Amino acid sequence: MGLAGKTVVLCVTGGIAAYKAADLTSKLRQAGAAVRVLMTESATQFIAPMTFETLSGYRTVVDTFDRDFAWEVEHISLAKAADVFVIAPATANVIAKAAHGIADDMVTTTLLATKAPVVIAPAMNTGMYDNPVTQENLRTLRRRGFHIVEPAAGRLACGDTGRGKLPDTPTLLWGIEKALAPQDLAGKRVLVTAGPTQEAMDPVRFLSNHSTGKMGYALAARAAMRGAEVTLVSGPTALETPHGVHRVDVVSAREMYEEVVSRAAQQDMIIKAAAVGDYRPAETAPEKLKKGEGELTVTLARNPDILAALGHSKRPGQMLCGFAMETQNLLDNAADKLRRKNCDMLVANSLRDKGAGFGTDTNLVTLLYADGTRETPPLMSKEALSDIILDRLLQRAAQG
Repeated sequence: MGLAGKTVVLCVTGGIAAYKAADLTSKLRQAGAAVRVLMTESATQFIAPMTFETLSGYRTVVDTFDRDFAWEVEHISLAKAADVFVIAPATANVIAKAAHGIADDMVTTTLLATKAPVVIAPAMNTGMYDNPVTQENLRTLRRRGFHIVEPAAGRLACGDTGRGKLPDTPTLLWGIEKALAPQDLAGKRVLVTAGPTQEAMDPVRFLSNHSTGKMGYALAARAAMRGAEVTLVSGPTALETPHGVHRVDVVSAREMYEEVVSRAAQQDMIIKAAAVGDYRPAETAPEKLKKGEGELTVTLARNPDILAALGHSKRPGQMLCGFAMETQNLLDNAADKLRRKNCDMLVANSLRDKGAGFGTDTNLVTLLYADGTRETPPLMSKEALSDIILDRLLQRAAQG
C-alpha cells in the first residue's frame, strides 16, 4: 500500500500544465517514492529540466542520444526500473503516439519498452480533448490497460472553459497509487456507512456521539483504490470525500436507514462502520427548548436497526460486515451481535484500548467470523486495517 519505496518514471510533455509536474515530483518524493523525470523537447520550453533535477535528485533525461552520462541504454534501463510509468501532463500528440506505437523521442521509446502500469493524465484545450480522434485514442489506451486520470473542468490557459485541465496533485497521486494497487475488487459494488448520526431535540440541540468517520472513510477509500464501485453513506463529518467514491450525506438514523436499505440489494459487500444512534427524541420541539426551573425529561424512541434489517434481507453471496464499539465485555457482546444480526464478519473494538476508538488514526480490533473463528491483528493505521477487512471479506466470499 502506498508509494514508499516505489520508482516512478514521470514523463513531462509540452503543454502549459508542465509546470504543475514540479509539485507532483515534490509530493511523490515526500511520499517516499524515487522519481526519474523524462521530458520532451517541447516541455523544456515551459519549464527547465534543472527544476526537476533539484526536486527529484536525479538527472532529467530529454535527448534519447545524450552521451553525457555513464553508458547504458537509458530508455531500456528506465523502462525496467519503473514500478509505475506516468505521463503528466499528456498532450494530444503524445496520446496519439502512445495509441499508435510511435516511438520517436525519449518519452515514447521508454513508454514502448516498459512493462510497468502506465498512468496518463491528459491536459489540453477542450476542443482537442473532445475531438473524436483524441477520444478514440484514449479508448484504445484503456483497452490496453492504461490508467487514464480524467482531466478537470474549468477555465483553461487559452481562455476557454471546459474539460482539459490537468487534475490537482492529490488526484494525480491517487491515480498513480491506484495503478499500483491490486484491482481485486474491480466489478464489485461496496457500500460503506460512516460517521455519527444526529437526532434533533429542537432546532438548536441534538443527540449524537463522538464518531469522526475516519474508519468508514478509510474503508471506502481503500475499496475504491482496489477497483470497487463504492457508495459511502455518511453522517455529519469534517472529512473530505475519498477519490473515486460516491458519497451520500445523511443526518439522522432514519435517513441513513432509508439510504442504505434502498441500495442494499445491489451491493456485493456492505460494511456498516457508522456509529448510528440507537434512540432519538420521541418528539422534536418546533422551537428552542427554554431553560426552566426544574429538570427536563426527554422521552426517547427506538431508531430502526439498520444492521439487523440488512442481515434479515441479505441475499446469497452478499457479504455483510458490522462494527461493535464496547466499553466492557467486548468479545461476548460482539459475538452476540454477530449472531443476532446475521453478519458474515464483525469488527469489535474497545474504547478502553489505547490507540483505538473515535478520532484516532489507528485502531486495535478483533475480527469475528460467522464460523466462530476470531483474529486480532496488531495496532495499525485505519488504512492498513481497512485492507485486512477487505481481504477477509473477499476470502470469505470466495469460500462461499
